Amino acid sequence: MSSLPAADRPILLWLRQDLRLADNPALAAATATGRPIIPLFILHEASDGRPWGAASLWWLDKSLRALEADLRRRGSRLILRRGDPAMIVPALAEELGAEVFWNRLYGQAAVARDSTLKAELGGKSFNASLLVEPWTVKTGSGGCFQVFTPFWRAARTAIPDAPIHPAPKAIPAPPHWPASDDLANWRLHPTAPDWSTGFSAWTPGEAGAQERLHAFIQRSLHAYPEARDRPDLDATSSLSPHLHWGEIGPRQIRAAVDVIGGPAADKFMAEIGWREFNHHLLHQHGALFKQNIRRDFDRFAWRRDPKGLQAWREGRTGYPMVDAGMRQLWATGFMHNRVRMIVASFLIKHLLIDWREGEAWFWDTLLDADAANNPGNWQWSAGSGADAAPFFRVFNPIVQGERYDPNGDYIRRWIPELAHLSAPAIHRPWEVGVAGYPMPIVDHTMARRRALDAFQAMGR
Repeated sequence: MSSLPAADRPILLWLRQDLRLADNPALAAATATGRPIIPLFILHEASDGRPWGAASLWWLDKSLRALEADLRRRGSRLILRRGDPAMIVPALAEELGAEVFWNRLYGQAAVARDSTLKAELGGKSFNASLLVEPWTVKTGSGGCFQVFTPFWRAARTAIPDAPIHPAPKAIPAPPHWPASDDLANWRLHPTAPDWSTGFSAWTPGEAGAQERLHAFIQRSLHAYPEARDRPDLDATSSLSPHLHWGEIGPRQIRAAVDVIGGPAADKFMAEIGWREFNHHLLHQHGALFKQNIRRDFDRFAWRRDPKGLQAWREGRTGYPMVDAGMRQLWATGFMHNRVRMIVASFLIKHLLIDWREGEAWFWDTLLDADAANNPGNWQWSAGSGADAAPFFRVFNPIVQGERYDPNGDYIRRWIPELAHLSAPAIHRPWEVGVAGYPMPIVDHTMARRRALDAFQAMGR
């Protein structure tokens, strides 16, 4: 521990998934002290048990560059280190004689590590990423919610009236800066071949997050309840990658949406509520990507089907709505939420492939891959999670396409082989025959029957 008086100690501001200056409680508290602040980011590749996916690292590279520029404009800078925070943070705090401030994470591994560091260093932690933290929302019996609707009803009444601090105009700098890694040496951007060229529509960073929020409110929020399931329309916020890295916080979103109010705002905030629900599950159950929340699914007889898995990854299943989604994912690092449900249902129930295979692919290829949302949503699709869709709910990918992409515009965009077809033929291309596009790799009726039989066998 430092021998400096508290008033003279600099503050080591440990940033993680809170890469913004506005509505950053740890930064606001540090700035209020008037003491020098050393912002720190540590690349911890084994965070919560597994390394970040390639698409997430692409985003992180751009987000850190944007944050560095924002800090420089305020007389500060970002210190970069790579390795285990449990080793780096205490050593750097000792070197600088610093007090450590940070914003909390909610995975069990992160909570255990941070609790140890707080006991060792006496640091201060804050909430920057949730409207309500997991230990503040309980059932009437004192337990954790396992069903979303009562959870969100209780959570909405428990949201604290916390201030949203603006970004500071200046950040006090220390007289001497510690050594820092060079971001370019981390090589987070893919080298040849550069598979990220289709990511150019995204603008990582705090400014990009604010622009996307305001554009969504102005153009799409009013029609959100009716249009949110239509991948052929620009009707969703696409804020999830910004939320994942904390370039914007849910309090900021809530404040902006509440200005509009009404049913559309309530529906959109329920989606933010689902994000909260998944983070509460992560805190309660641990590494969601490893094990079923419903342990009876440990008995499920998954099939090993490497060819089917590869066809699904490449968007070559012969079902246009599935293939369009998988090709959108590979090209842009993103997929419309309705289509995520369709492709997940297909992998799990049509092919009977373990949901963990799909979750791992999304973890590597999604820009918004999140330790709570990604496995939480996959478990919802599999029926193995909390408040999950029942396994016997098997999406018909043909009907889903006809219902949510009625003119075939979404399919047409991502599957050029089918661009010449009009609806309804584009949803059933095998009926007209299309050169260069595969026949369905599995029959829907047979697959549905097989899936239901496997579910019944699990129960026995």
